[in-house]
Amino acid sequence: MRIQLFRRNEKAMELPINIVVMLVVAMVALATLISIIPTPTKEMSVFVERTALGTGSLQPGNSIIVSAATAQNPFAVSAEVRVTDKDGNPVRGANVILKGLGGVASNTTDINGVTVLTTPATGRVRLDPNQNEGTMDLKIIADGFYDYEKKDAVMIIKTR
Repeated sequence: MRIQLFRRNEKAMELPINIVVMLVVAMVALATLISIIPTPTKEMSVFVERTALGTGSLQPGNSIIVSAATAQNPFAVSAEVRVTDKDGNPVRGANVILKGLGGVASNTTDINGVTVLTTPATGRVRLDPNQNEGTMDLKIIADGFYDYEKKDAVMIIKTR
């Protein structure tokens, strides 16, 4: 029986090179697959902390009381919103939109996950003459989180 050495066999020398090439191709394919997998998303907790008529003093709660005289014309509303993750950590840089009753306001959260929204002159709230109450909806969009939507987040109540 004759022993054959691999170092003298040309085909045996190609084997390690082929293995290295296959490993590199496999790593590139794996990196491509990993890059297209979406990042995991989390849920947010959102709280309307305080609200106010116009730019007045913010009061606790999510309801704004408006007199009948004030409700005859479009008026501004303000709301303070706090956005956290499920563990209570602030969500920074979240886009917060408050809209409804013809009014709209938007802003981003600060380092503490808090923002104050005030409807501008071009986005004032209106109540029809026969409308005694109405609501505004809240939408929040933040990277790494599911979009959050809350119907009837802020309530506007007209007094007589």
